[in-house]
Parts: sequence; structure tokens; C-alpha cells
Amino acid sequence: MKLLEGKTAIITGGSRGIGKGIVEVFAKHGANVAFTYNSSSEAANALADELSETGIKAKAYKSDASNYEQSQDLASEVLKDFGSIDILINNAGITKDNLLMRISEEDFDKVIEVNLKSVFNMTKAVQRTMLKQRKGSIINMSSVVGVKGNAGQTNYAASKAGIIGFTKSVALELGSRDIRCNAIAPGFIETEMTGKLDEATVQSWREAIPLKRGGSPEDIANACVFLGSDLSSYITGQVMNVDGGMLT
Repeated sequence: MKLLEGKTAIITGGSRGIGKGIVEVFAKHGANVAFTYNSSSEAANALADELSETGIKAKAYKSDASNYEQSQDLASEVLKDFGSIDILINNAGITKDNLLMRISEEDFDKVIEVNLKSVFNMTKAVQRTMLKQRKGSIINMSSVVGVKGNAGQTNYAASKAGIIGFTKSVALELGSRDIRCNAIAPGFIETEMTGKLDEATVQSWREAIPLKRGGSPEDIANACVFLGSDLSSYITGQVMNVDGGMLT
């Protein structure tokens, strides 16, 4: 059963990691996918070509979600190329971890800009289209760190906690037009980045999780499918922890 058939989704940061997983699973569920990338145009275009062969429309866009003008331009291009914008997934994000006493102002500002301001930029960019359609689902990628905090990640935790407050406010503003806004808070998700870490350290993290494993990009993607589909038509303003029970 294809839960997203005929819907168009924009996914920021969609060429690798969790974003790539979301793009692939959305395509399997029949969604047309417009996704952004930062630098690896070859990999992004290859992914778009591969997914286009499955019968859906897929296109990669080089766009920086932390840039207001680029976000506006992206939304206009996607609307022109696809005809509608039904789902927005604000997934783009970075980390620049350090203890508060060592973190630089530049590293604090950059993480807030890329992780939090990008959510404002892209939500603002698609809002007009969704208001005209009187329908839409916005899904913002927060983190368990935004819910509970984490030593050495004041910038990241602040950006991800800010996303939760932003999400709830947008849900209150746009609910009367049938535009829903929810957040997902991933726990420890295993991607190519975590593959470079020491195996013993990673295993100790797995053991601390009730389900005794790290999550996969597909685990996050499946939650996005639910929140993007009509199955969740009465859910808005919520934060879904997808963490294997980590915060239980």
C-alpha cells in the first residue's frame, strides 16, 4: 500500500544519512520527491535518476536552507516543477560539538543558523502554497538532545529545542487551514557518520538503549511517512521520539 501516492515532498539535506533514507522510503510509498544537497551533486543526481526509474518524479536541488533567499527560490522552483508542495521535511542539520567553556561564538551561531533558522526559512517558503491548497504536513527534525539536553552540545541542544517550540507555534497558527506541523526527535541513529566511530563505543551506546540497537534512517523515514500521510490527519503540534526507548 502506497501511503503517499500523488503527494509532493520537499526534503532538505536529502542526499545522505537520515535524509537519504527519507527520500528513498518516500519514493517507495509513491511520493514525488524534491530534495536538497549541499555539495555532492554527483551522488544527489544519481539518487534522483535511480528513483525516477521507479515511476515517481524525483529531482535534486543544490540549495542552502539556512539562506532565506535560496529557500524562497527553492519553493518556487519545486512548485513550478511539481505543481504542488504537500509535505515539507526540515532535515538539514550540522553539529559542532564542544564544552561551553571552549565553544566559539562562530560555532554556536553556525549551528543555530543551519539547524534552526533553516526551519524558519523553509516553513516560511512553503507556507503560502500550503495556505492556498488548504492542506499540508510539515515535519521538523529535532533530537532527543533537544528534549533532554547533552553535555558538550549546548549549541545543538538549543537549536533542536528551538525547533520544538517553533513546531508547536506553527501548529497553532496554521491548524485552521488543515496544515499540520509535527517534530520527530531521533535518538542514536546509525549512519555512515557513526560507522567511522570506535565499535566498542558504539556498542556501549546500543547496550544503554532498551531495544539494544541503534536506529536506522529507515526507522526515522517510516515515522515521517506516518506524519506525512493521511493516517495522521488528526495529529499536530506533537513531538514523536524515535529512540528505541532511550528517553523512557
